[in-house]
Amino acid sequence: MSKLRTALAATAALGLAALAAAPAQAAAQPAFLAASQMPPSSTPWTATQVFTGVPENGGALCAPYKIPAQNTRYREFSTELDTNGVQITTVARTEADAVKLVDTLRKALAGCGSLLERQNPGLRAVSAAHGKLAVEEGAWVYSLDTADPQVGTTDIHLFAVGRDGRTVTYVRWGQMGDLKDAPLAAFRTTAKTAVNKLW
Repeated sequence: MSKLRTALAATAALGLAALAAAPAQAAAQPAFLAASQMPPSSTPWTATQVFTGVPENGGALCAPYKIPAQNTRYREFSTELDTNGVQITTVARTEADAVKLVDTLRKALAGCGSLLERQNPGLRAVSAAHGKLAVEEGAWVYSLDTADPQVGTTDIHLFAVGRDGRTVTYVRWGQMGDLKDAPLAAFRTTAKTAVNKLW
């Protein structure tokens, strides 16, 4: 009888250990960039907390409503000089779904300039691809250079889309100016860091 009690106690202990571990495993989430990991700026970056879902207006410049809100979180970044950014990360149901989402985002970013020009007569917008980064399952960098002659403003945005298994992350950096003003090399480092930090 004592052996049976010992066996039952051991089984119960294992069950409790499994229950204790389950919430920890369920709570595991992809990690996000810190403010200090954004490209260097003349004023410090600040970062919001990590929110659930996608930002307003579909979440992603050049890829609105492409990233599902389910299993998605985001963090926004800003400086005192109107330089801003966002990281949106989603965990797809399967790796095949993640591959499909990356392809969708890449096509949206590559075609963003021409789409914006069609939607906004008078706006000049040029999208460009800046290559693939060797990190996990890969990350791809793009830019969007826009000029609005009527308002007299120019803006430059840099984007990255990367994947680690089922997890996809989108990173955007933006400020007033042109592509020549953008920290492209530093943004590549930021993009690699974002993908490496996911898990």
